[in-house]
Amino acid sequence: MSKDVAIIGAGAAGMMCAIEAGKRGRSVILVDHARKLAEKIRISGGGRCNFTNRHATAENYLSANPHFCRSALARFTPQDFIALIEKHGIRYHEKKLGQLFCDNSSQQIIDMLQHECAKAGVDWQMPSQVQRIERVSDSIDEQYAKNKFLITTERNIVAVDSLVIATGGLSIPQIGASALGYRIADQFGIRVTSLRPGLVGLTFSAGDFAGFKDISGISVDAAVSCAGVSFRENVLFTHRGLSGPAILQISSYWQTGKPLHIDLLPQQNAQQIFLEYRQSALMLSNLLARYLPKRFVQIWCVANFAELSIMTKPMNQFRDNELRQVADRIHDWQIVPSGTIGYKKAEVTLGGVDTHELSSKTMESRNVPGLYFIGEVVDVTGQLGGYNFQWAWSSGYAAGQAV
Repeated sequence: MSKDVAIIGAGAAGMMCAIEAGKRGRSVILVDHARKLAEKIRISGGGRCNFTNRHATAENYLSANPHFCRSALARFTPQDFIALIEKHGIRYHEKKLGQLFCDNSSQQIIDMLQHECAKAGVDWQMPSQVQRIERVSDSIDEQYAKNKFLITTERNIVAVDSLVIATGGLSIPQIGASALGYRIADQFGIRVTSLRPGLVGLTFSAGDFAGFKDISGISVDAAVSCAGVSFRENVLFTHRGLSGPAILQISSYWQTGKPLHIDLLPQQNAQQIFLEYRQSALMLSNLLARYLPKRFVQIWCVANFAELSIMTKPMNQFRDNELRQVADRIHDWQIVPSGTIGYKKAEVTLGGVDTHELSSKTMESRNVPGLYFIGEVVDVTGQLGGYNFQWAWSSGYAAGQAV
């Protein structure tokens, strides 16, 4: 089979690229190993797909080359994707902080992309495992001399001029994630930066976190900081450690061995609160329970200030310096994670194909003409809240205009 373009990976980025290439009159085939199309779209946002963020800018992405994503994001913006779903009559709402979700089901996004692919004349080969990829210059078969790449699948051999890798990252292997994209990059001598789970829950050593396991399911509104970055959202206690939006966000910036700084009362002044109740017979723990969940307060006080007898001492029996210690700890509770809960629960993969190896305008390899990388397989990782889908749409669009 001969095509202009083969795209390996029929997720968000792959389908967007196929649509745009097909609209330009290119003959396109999408190849994917999965039996079920676009599972990551389907399960995202609790089944409603957080498909973009109104406020997406380059500042919302992590990369060893932080300016790389600017060109693609400028050429296909959140508003461009919103216009597409509005054209299809998909109703949506803003949950918070610019995060847009389908009113009904994420399946609507998948159906829309399939419809656009069909309209653009895209062919499918799914499920189909890629067995080998080679450049025609490496092949002895002269019938393919006009093409650049040969893709051998379990079904056939596809000869193409342009090959797009949209295989995603390592996160959520239970729905089919694999290292295929990184292996392809390595095969062609393209660097891949170090990989690790991102937007993921954090774990703690048993000794540091023993008491908090008893309050699994409780959350607090807090500001979590690390490496000069801070996020203010919920922190959720789990049986393994910490999760919730603020933790998922900061996990992408956290480095092994470094502490997290947690402000438990980000909109309050604990020292001022204590001053107001300085002469009161109210227990300090009961005062804190007016601002934080009571069960959390009980465990936090014992874990941090067992020597101060916070649970049994009224406000008017504390010394000033003791109250200062408590206030300081409330606004800067420092804990050191032992690790993450891993790729199985991570929403994204940090790192990927080195962007210094790619054109920021087209996503094409600088050293291997006709080879493109888009979406999560690239070293561009968005924050939580629709940014990673926007990168998929934008990078897919950029490559689709060039292949």
